[in-house]
Amino acid sequence: MPVDKLYYVYIIASKSRAIYVGMTAFLMSRVMRHRAGEGSNFTRKYRIHRLVYYEVFHSVAAAIARETEIKKWRREKKVALIEGKNPTWEDLAAEWGRPAVMRVAAKAGSSPVLRTGSE
Repeated sequence: MPVDKLYYVYIIASKSRAIYVGMTAFLMSRVMRHRAGEGSNFTRKYRIHRLVYYEVFHSVAAAIARETEIKKWRREKKVALIEGKNPTWEDLAAEWGRPAVMRVAAKAGSSPVLRTGSE
């Protein structure tokens, strides 16, 4: 069975709440590139790398149309979109890229179970 490809429209922000709207098929990779300073001159200059909002699409055309729509909005409308789902502007990708801590937990008489540090 083929796996559906997903596309993301995302909004990243600086701590001072300067914002940038983008679209990608690889959200985690794209956010990590912004953090590494590999984004546009604008995102590097204003240190815009905190993921504050995203939407998921199954069609690249739909994602591009949504990105274009949001980019045309006034700042107030973009802020309302972010705050509707993320009122504190929390970095939704704060833990991305950090090493995963793996632990093995075993119960008496059973096989070990692998668990991540986030459980």
